[in-house]
Amino acid sequence: MSHVSTPRRTDSDTPSGRGGRGRKRGRAKGRRTGRKVLIALAVVVVAAGGTAYWLYSGLDGNINGVDIDKAIGEDRPEKLPTSGQNVLILGSDSRAGDNAELNTGKVAGARSDTALVMHIPEGRSEAVAVSIPRDTLVTRPDCTKADGSSMASAERVMFNSIYSQAGPACVVKTVEKMSGVRMDHYVEIDFAGFKDLVDAIGGVTVTVDQDIHDPSSGLDLAAGTHKLNGTESLQFVRTRHGVGDGSDLGRIGLQQEFMMALLSEIKKQDLLGSPTKTYKIADTLTAALTTDSELASLTALADFGRSLNGVDPSTMETIMLPVAYDKTDPNRVVPAEPQASTLWKAIRGDQEIPESAKKSPATGGS
Repeated sequence: MSHVSTPRRTDSDTPSGRGGRGRKRGRAKGRRTGRKVLIALAVVVVAAGGTAYWLYSGLDGNINGVDIDKAIGEDRPEKLPTSGQNVLILGSDSRAGDNAELNTGKVAGARSDTALVMHIPEGRSEAVAVSIPRDTLVTRPDCTKADGSSMASAERVMFNSIYSQAGPACVVKTVEKMSGVRMDHYVEIDFAGFKDLVDAIGGVTVTVDQDIHDPSSGLDLAAGTHKLNGTESLQFVRTRHGVGDGSDLGRIGLQQEFMMALLSEIKKQDLLGSPTKTYKIADTLTAALTTDSELASLTALADFGRSLNGVDPSTMETIMLPVAYDKTDPNRVVPAEPQASTLWKAIRGDQEIPESAKKSPATGGS
């Protein structure tokens, strides 16, 4: 069971805030986010290896693959000088398909709500995740969209908008350009894809400490513990108007807490004792994944997952990209220098990140 503390508005809930309580909460959320990503990958590996491989071989087609190398071309940073790996992980919020049943806004397509650069140093015994704030203003390079059309470069583009404008390959290219760090892999997890997964595992139990009434998503929960079905879970991760100050901060917080509750429920399942149920869970889970073409198979995911066996999620460090408030628009942030450059330089060399590179002027800390 996961306990969800409904976010309350503080001055630090917006980029222009300076409150200390919000800074601590942001750091804690960042650490939890990084752990969820590793656990999510581990769940895929367990589902792939829990019973005979033949049972799962037909699921390869579920995983969407994006040919990042073809879309970006040769204009990319050098790979790490060691056996370390860098993975760009996005949590997307699709508005397509089954999600049209919820009155949660008129945004078409999908948005990338969460972005993490996960760096796994040589030895694969630890990891660090760099969270890129969604409101960061960046220079978007020229990109080739999924339909083959070109998009010219643009300055002062909000990072969160690139996914919907030009697709995942352009997000990878943008991160590589701003950091100088080569992304070895790309993993995207669609929140909407978990609707069927929740029904497959029999529901997800959450606890909220305040009433949530959101006429937009249709969610109506009294404070306390509830077991949500698939549709209710989708309403839960979409809710924003009934939480805190109604901003995206509250919605993203609910999404993160729901992920932990969902993964806890999966962990409780008797995957080995029920091949049929395991297949159904694996089927719905893989349908929610998009990866680079190299990882777009159960065999490749399992191999990659096994390479991370030495990483302990409880010791993984998650930091936020150092940012400063934009001088023109205080509701946006920009990478802070020299901290951001120092951080990316350490990752490029597969070296320990200096404490000075974790200081963010916009929050007063890491």
